[in-house]
Amino acid sequence: MYLKRSIDSELENWKNLAQRKPLLLRGARQVGKSSSARNLAQKFDYFVEINFDENPKYSTIFGNGLTPTEIVEQLSVVANMPIIAGKTLVFFDEIQACIPAISSLRYFYEEMPDLHLIAAGSLLEFALEDIPSYGVGRVRSMFMYPFSFEEFLLASQEISLFEVLRKATPKKQIPELLHQKLKRYLKKFLVIGGMPEAVNAYVTSENMLEVQRVLDDLILSVEADFTKYKNRVSTARIREVFNAVVQQVGNKFTYTYPSATLNNVQIKEALELLTLAGLIYPVTHSAANGIPLGAEINEKKRKFLIFDTGIFQRILGLNIGDLLIEDDFSVINKGNLAELLVGLELIKNVSFYEKKDLYYWQREAKNSQAEVDYVVQKQDKIIPIEVKAGTKGAMQSMYLFLEEKKSEFGIRISLENFSEIGKIKIVPLYGVRNLFL
Repeated sequence: MYLKRSIDSELENWKNLAQRKPLLLRGARQVGKSSSARNLAQKFDYFVEINFDENPKYSTIFGNGLTPTEIVEQLSVVANMPIIAGKTLVFFDEIQACIPAISSLRYFYEEMPDLHLIAAGSLLEFALEDIPSYGVGRVRSMFMYPFSFEEFLLASQEISLFEVLRKATPKKQIPELLHQKLKRYLKKFLVIGGMPEAVNAYVTSENMLEVQRVLDDLILSVEADFTKYKNRVSTARIREVFNAVVQQVGNKFTYTYPSATLNNVQIKEALELLTLAGLIYPVTHSAANGIPLGAEINEKKRKFLIFDTGIFQRILGLNIGDLLIEDDFSVINKGNLAELLVGLELIKNVSFYEKKDLYYWQREAKNSQAEVDYVVQKQDKIIPIEVKAGTKGAMQSMYLFLEEKKSEFGIRISLENFSEIGKIKIVPLYGVRNLFL
């Protein structure tokens, strides 16, 4: 069963352009890239899907120096399907297995701009790193991630609840009954995560045990891919660093983690590969003195987030019974799950054409240490964000930031309903998307 995604409408917009660039769907494995392309195919008369991993024979077509027109003619014969501009969607899946096909994309834009062509791949970023001039300006990229919380609500058929959430602001609270209902869905989302297979398992069966089995399968498939990253980095090395990131989510990453067997250079290399694969996201220290936030960063001070809360809780072995039953969410603090959720929602809820960078702020002056979980830019403003797993917590760091940086306001994300306290806007953990409205 296909579950609707926010990207679907953007894909339709791309389809309806008078002339369009070939489209690259980019993101970690199994986040729904292929499913979204196949869903879009229902809007066409014909659909040609070429999987270079399953059918290496297709690669030979791209290695003969043919023009896009000649390539299309051969693909049409091999696939036994007409390829007609405006009526056929052509989908190159696992395109990283055919480097010449990636290089050909730019020529499709130049010679066949009327053709609807989408490409995707589970390890595409590694190939693009090795082909820096694959077609910048002639190929359009769209980035995909696991389900956001709002997408999870829609998958759960909570259309009215979704609409209520969309209208809420710190000046307009959600009715208490609906606030409690949204918190219950939030608990489920933290446990299930946003991987399409896990979400699908829940909405079709409502069986949390089956969801946990699906997450176990996904973890195994993620780790199996480690062997495909780079020959110079061993699978064991990547797995060790991946597990170290999981243990340190929400904290500054330290290269001297317990049981470390690698040196700093090896750890850094593994971190870069995991980032390329879309399995971890860096959160970099920024001085936050002005915009853009990336102008004054310190790459030696970094946190890392794992790509999904469901995968995270499963690897850590958190007690999901406590997470689903307890109202104070104290269990979240054990793994910094709340901070992880907020970071992932910040990444998911930007333009599909933008790859979001995350930043935090830390002050280490003598007798005056302070840290703000995230700092974001909205128009010309820098906004500090603090995450609280429950409904209480001091905000000394937030007030220090507001005073030092002369910021107009800060945002506290917690289990509380939407509200305001002076210069602090309070947003529930389930309402991160509202920061962008």
